[in-house]
This record gives sequence, C-alpha cells and structure tokens, in this order.
Amino acid sequence: MNIKDFSEVTSLSPHTLRYYEKIGLLLNIQRNPSGHRVYTSRDLEWAQFIVRLKDTGMPLDNILEYAQLRNLGDSTLAERQTLLEAHRSNLRRRIDDELLHLKALDKKIDYYKNQELP
Repeated sequence: MNIKDFSEVTSLSPHTLRYYEKIGLLLNIQRNPSGHRVYTSRDLEWAQFIVRLKDTGMPLDNILEYAQLRNLGDSTLAERQTLLEAHRSNLRRRIDDELLHLKALDKKIDYYKNQELP
C-alpha cells in the first residue's frame, strides 16, 4: 500500500506518517525499487494502535517509549504491559471524571426542563 492509500486508511496525513518514521515510531517501512514507501498489513495494525493510543490520550513520548520497547522484542513484554496498565488507569480516571461532568449537565438540563417557561 502506498503512502496515499495508507494515509486514507489510518487517517494520518502523509506528513504525519513521514514524521512518525523520522522519530522512530514507524520503523522498517519497505521501499519499492523506485524508493517509494510500501506499507504492509503489519504496518497498518501498528499505525492503528498508535492512533488508538493517541485517541485515548497517551502522550507521544509514552507512545515512543512503547514503540522502542516493542522494537526490542519479547524481552520487554512486562515493561510494555506496565506502560499500558498505567495508561489504562489514567484513561479510567478521565472517563470517571467525564461521567461526573455528564451527570452534572444532565442534572442542570433536568432542572431547566422542570421550570415553567415564560
């Protein structure tokens, strides 16, 4: 898959994909004989996971740390698990906070619904 198609599938711009490659987030991207990037299904799976981590609020530095550990292989499984568990804990806290905000908004909306309109 070329960079244009990969960009469309991942919702990451070609500029972002090149940047991720430059900083070491996307490694070992294949090249065709003319030097153009050729992305594989494995690259797609990894990029989708990067997007998922970003969408759930993981800082880029933490994603880079995870990527570096991933590139070192199975000897880093425990460290990667620890990183993901810490992220999950932060995400759960944020979700709990958002649910409290939603509850407060619902309460205020219910208040207005129960008022007599002029």
